[in-house]
Amino acid sequence: MDKYHIVIMIFLLAGMGITITRDPPQIALFYVMVGGVVAVILYNAVKTRRNAQEMRRKRWRSKK
Repeated sequence: MDKYHIVIMIFLLAGMGITITRDPPQIALFYVMVGGVVAVILYNAVKTRRNAQEMRRKRWRSKK
């Protein structure tokens, strides 16, 4: 995971903790932040998969 993604995830996780401990808890904002964490994880997975495919293609082409 890139360092920028890790920083964003830390802020989202901290925000989730803050919103759930408020009186009254802000459930909608909590779930929006959960969605943000999921989006960052999915984006990173897609990015990693693309990079791996590129590397495989480069290795395959160099063998020919």
